[in-house]
Amino acid sequence: MKAYPDPATGGDPWTIGYGSTGPEIVPGLEITEEQADAYLRADIETAEKCINQCVTGNLTQDQFDALCSFVFNLGCGNLRKSTLLKKINEGDDIGASEEFKRWDKANGKVMAGLTRRRTAEMELFLT
Repeated sequence: MKAYPDPATGGDPWTIGYGSTGPEIVPGLEITEEQADAYLRADIETAEKCINQCVTGNLTQDQFDALCSFVFNLGCGNLRKSTLLKKINEGDDIGASEEFKRWDKANGKVMAGLTRRRTAEMELFLT
């Protein structure tokens, strides 16, 4: 698997495997499927820790999984400052689910792939 540029910027952040980013991901980097799996496991662990630190109430497994996808893609900082998290912590599941749709832009531009991803996360969150 080869590193590829961010679709919105055509460059940084460079991505590899199943969507991993970081300072070590640079143009020309190639990894094996096993390395991609390891990156993914580490990224999921990071997302889980973030959710466990930020969410004050109980989540269903589907809600937790939807948030893992969100944090994996957007990072913990974006969850921490989001209205999505505020509504989750207020117990407003319907309001929270609507917030996913607001995160469909990259570099200020609506991206079809992000729209699909946020819709899937919203639907999973409501399951």
